[in-house]
Amino acid sequence: MRITFNVLAIIACSSIVALVLAAEHPVASVSADAALAKLKEGNLRFASSDVSQSKPTAARRAETAQAQHPFAIVLGCADSRTAPEIVFDQNIGDLFVVRTAGNLVDEHALGSIEYAVDHLGARLIVVLGHTRCGAVTAALASDTAPGHVQSLVRDIQPAVKAAKGKDGNVTDLTVAENARLMAAKIRNEASLGEFAKEVRIISGVYDLDTGKVEWAKD
Repeated sequence: MRITFNVLAIIACSSIVALVLAAEHPVASVSADAALAKLKEGNLRFASSDVSQSKPTAARRAETAQAQHPFAIVLGCADSRTAPEIVFDQNIGDLFVVRTAGNLVDEHALGSIEYAVDHLGARLIVVLGHTRCGAVTAALASDTAPGHVQSLVRDIQPAVKAAKGKDGNVTDLTVAENARLMAAKIRNEASLGEFAKEVRIISGVYDLDTGKVEWAKD
């Protein structure tokens, strides 16, 4: 009986170790290119359909209750009109989303992104700006602001400077530049370890009027 118990204990411990290792080093849920294709298809559905096809359901909630395997990471703006799950017509558990006003990257965002790559298997990182962004508009109006809004306008200033003098709508140019710079910051500062070669980082701008995302060349 004691031998049987010891054997069962060893098997149980081995199983736990295997689960931990699997959680720490997951295979890619979806390749980066396939993930981008899924986002583009979802955005096309959203922009061209009257009703979303990926409505959350009780079945999907139950399916994802114990584990998540998002196929993409989206760093988006906190604007209430730009929820990535809706914009890309995705369901519960499909996207790992980080949102801050102005879709800015800080240490918390980097840590969240690193976690999703290392532990959840996501291999595509999208920085999503949007037209008529309030944070960008504030940064264009002044490089100072009250309270903690100052941190937003401060960190958008590099995009403001890069966009000034270029032909086109200055707000649109700054939005696109800010998303591009945030993607570059993730590329330069995120610690993605052994998965770095599998990860693709791209930026885009969501149009509030058309519902379409215009993708930057990465």
